[in-house]
Amino acid sequence: MSVIDLKTLYETDDFEWLESTIELLKNRQFNALDLENLIEELQDLGSEKRNAVVSLLVQIIKHLLKLEYYKSEENYNHWKGEIYAFRRQLNRKLTTTLRNHLAKELNSIYEEAYGELKLKTGGTVEFPSECPYTLEQLLDLNWYPFRPPHTD
Repeated sequence: MSVIDLKTLYETDDFEWLESTIELLKNRQFNALDLENLIEELQDLGSEKRNAVVSLLVQIIKHLLKLEYYKSEENYNHWKGEIYAFRRQLNRKLTTTLRNHLAKELNSIYEEAYGELKLKTGGTVEFPSECPYTLEQLLDLNWYPFRPPHTD
C-alpha cells in the first residue's frame, strides 16, 4: 500500500488505516507510512490521555469537597465510594509524565472543580478558593479529609 492509498484510507476508514499502519510498523516499512496522519493520531492520543486523567482528578476533587463541606450525611458513604472508584481509575491510567502534568496543572484543575461546585450549589456552600489537598492526598486510595460529625 502506498502513502497516497493510506491517506485516502484514513479519510474513509480510519480503523482499517490504523491496522494497516500497525502492520507497516511491525514490518519496518517506514517509507510507506502516512506520517502526517500518524503524527496527528499520536497527538490526539496524548491529548485524550491527558484529558482523561484531568477529568478523573476533577471528579475526585469535587467529591472530596462535597464529602468535607456539605452538611449531608445521607450521601457521605456514596461520595466515599465514588472517590475510591475515581482514584482506582486514575491510578491505573497514571504515568510519570501524566502525574507531572497533574502536579503542574493542579491549581487550574481545582478551579474547574471549584467553579462547577459553586454553580451547582448556588454559592450556598463555602468551599476554599484554593486547593486544600496535595496531589498525593488526591491519589491516595485511603486518604479522606477529617470531617467532624454534623450536629444541628
